[in-house]
Amino acid sequence: MQLNRYVALLTNLIDSRRDAELEYFFIDTIEPGQNVLIEGRLRFWDSSLLKFVEVVQQRGAIVGKLEYAYHYQDAADRLVFRYDNAPHHPEIVTHPHHKHIARVREKSESIEPAAAPHLGEVLREIERILYKDTGD
Repeated sequence: MQLNRYVALLTNLIDSRRDAELEYFFIDTIEPGQNVLIEGRLRFWDSSLLKFVEVVQQRGAIVGKLEYAYHYQDAADRLVFRYDNAPHHPEIVTHPHHKHIARVREKSESIEPAAAPHLGEVLREIERILYKDTGD
């Protein structure tokens, strides 16, 4: 996949969201034809927010993420979850890839192993949170 196709895929994925408003979307070429910075903010119907950043690199026909963070927070700006590959949890088996998960009752967060997700997977996870069956 070429970088321009990857960026178009992300753009189409974001544009297809009917339950979210795009507050910010920025694409910057770091190295022409090789590295691209992609940043965005999606505000959902319940005022929760997804902030994301990717640094994507093309090597031959392969497009890969060098850096990423997908930070999802509720309407009160409290962390719900965040995926990232910052190298600050070497104890995690998937280091540097990991997921921060808020533990509301304990007023803390846990760090869990995680693979690098695609933005589409993150959006599906948010949908499961937003549209979960409340049992009412």
